[in-house]
Parts: sequence; C-alpha cells; structure tokens
Amino acid sequence: MAKPLRLAFIGGGINSAIGMTHKIASQMDGHFQLTAGCFSRDESINQQTGAAWGLEKHAIYQDALLMLEKEHQHLDAVVVLTPTPAHRDILLACLEYPLPIICEKAMVATVGDAQEIQQRVDEVNSPLYVTFNYTGYPMVRELRQRLLSGGLGRIQQVMVEMPQEGFSRCRNDGSVTLPQLWRRVDGEIPTVSLDLGVHVHQLVEFLTDKQALDVYAINSTFARVPNVVDTVNIISRYSDDMVCNYWYGKAALGFRNGLRIRIYGTEGSAEWLQMEPEYLRLADIHGNVRIVDRTAGDNTIASLDRYCRFKAGHPAGFIEAFANYYCDIAAALRGEANSYAIDSATALQGLSFLESANRSAIAQQKIVL
Repeated sequence: MAKPLRLAFIGGGINSAIGMTHKIASQMDGHFQLTAGCFSRDESINQQTGAAWGLEKHAIYQDALLMLEKEHQHLDAVVVLTPTPAHRDILLACLEYPLPIICEKAMVATVGDAQEIQQRVDEVNSPLYVTFNYTGYPMVRELRQRLLSGGLGRIQQVMVEMPQEGFSRCRNDGSVTLPQLWRRVDGEIPTVSLDLGVHVHQLVEFLTDKQALDVYAINSTFARVPNVVDTVNIISRYSDDMVCNYWYGKAALGFRNGLRIRIYGTEGSAEWLQMEPEYLRLADIHGNVRIVDRTAGDNTIASLDRYCRFKAGHPAGFIEAFANYYCDIAAALRGEANSYAIDSATALQGLSFLESANRSAIAQQKIVL
C-alpha cells in the first residue's frame, strides 16, 4: 500500500459525532494519517481531542490559520468539519497555500459563497472534495451501475426521502432538545436543506446521471423548533422526462434516519433503504420481486473485494460507506482514475438546485432552471 496521506482536521472535536466519524473513516483502510489538528475553539476540548487521537502536543493548534501556516508544507489535505456557516472563510484560507480540501457537507451556506469558492478552486487548480458519504454504500453503487447499464430500462420516476425526528422528539418531561444555534437560523437555503437536502439531491444525480430542469417546492414548519423550516417537499422534472419526488425533514416522529430511494423504469423497479443497506429490492416487468445482497452473483460493483471487508452475513454500514468514500478521495488525490469522489463544482450545482427550490417555496410557483 502507498504511504498514508497526511491530514489535518479543522473542527470535529471529540464532543462532535461527525469528528469521530471522519477520524475512523479516513483511517479505516490505511490511506490517511491524522498529523495535525485545530479541533475546537474550546481549548480543553481541543487538547482532549488531539491527545485522544494520538497527536503530539505541538501538532494541536488553537488557531486554524496558524496551523495552516506552520503545517501546510507537511500536509496532503485538510479536512474541514466546522459548522457550515464557517466553511467559506476556512476554505478560502486553505486555498491560499493551496491545499487540497475534504469538506463536510454542505460545502457552504449560499450559492454566492459556492461560486466564490469554485472560482478560487479553478484559479489555484487545487481539488476540493465534499463528503456525500451515502454514495459510498456498496449497494447504492451497485444500483447506479444497474441503472446506467439499462437494467431497469428508461428511468421514469424517482422517489427519495430522508425523514428524521430530531426537531419533534421530546424528552420524558416534554421538552425538546434544541439543535445548535446555527441550525436555528435559515438563510437563502434552509438549514434543513443544507443538512439533508444536499444528500438526497446528490444521490439522485449520482444514481441517474440526469440533471434537473425545473423545481416546485413547499417548505413547512411542523415541529417544536420555531422559526425554521423543518420539512421540505419537492417535485422536479429531469432530463429524458424523468420525474423526481423529494421529501426530507426533521419532523417525522419514529424515524432516526429513514433515507429511502425508489426508482421506477420501463423494465423494472428498485428500492434501497439505508437502515437495510446490504440489500436491493428489485422487481421486473412481470412484477416478480427479488432481494439482492452485497454478494449476489450477478453484482458487478458491490461484490468487489474493496467492499467486502466482512463475509456475507456480517453487515457493513454507515462507517464503512464513509470509509469507501475516503478511499475514493485518496485515489483522486494520488492521481488515480476515480469516478466517485465528488468535487466542488458538483456541490455548487446541488446548492443551486436547493436555492431554486427555496425560491419556489417562497413564491409558491415552479422555478425553471
């Protein structure tokens, strides 16, 4: 195996779920090594995180800009894990050196910021990858291959949903756990779309290789966190007359993460559910239904060795999917051919779609893209 690529983290302290996720996923297959970090503005959490993750004290920085100045010559990439509203300034700082970037979704909070970042990426010719980790599930990639090879015929309808309950679920005393302050403020794109919408939109384009032509959206506030959109319904027409229905939000009691994709074509249909990630449910033109798992004999993607860290019957899941995506980024950084690492230009396209959806919801009319 090639020498591990050297990473620095900005954000992602030990008190955040996403930090630990990126730490484990980036190192699972030996492609990356964490060598420096500025994990939190809280000095105690920052030091605790660096120590817990095996860094020497001199490699733990309280100032991200100082870390970039001191460490940039010794790094292969920087991972940006701060809250989305803080991404713009950090990304621009990284691109001053320039350093390849791995950025937690959403890349930034507005289309204007995304355009500014993309212009700078193009100027310095340094890659910026965004972690759309759900595309790393082996059976999602298997489904993509089957769709693009015509296995379901011409795709006519896509239904994608991502219901969660975080803004509705109560404690035993009836109170609601409020999200972070930045998640209680909506901008040009509602925060729920920056959290969830970016994922479902990217999954549709990843699976179908089609682009949206128009969009009609409805924003709703159903839950117990006031003054923010918590649920979005979208219908969009894509190229080749494909129609997609989106539903995502944080007001769906009983769903921790109900990500589900259903695709209907002229020759069959397919369904994938994130809570049962090892399986595809396929139906043919006669209505015959079969369940395909990761090791099915007619798989061309999911049965590859890189996706079979465990034997059949030992399910892989969220962390493994994230690690698959980190493997793709490592390959791209090393100059190897890779079609799975998703760049800033694609992230910009997704933010443009979600901004258009929000304008539609505000105006209550279809927006032609």
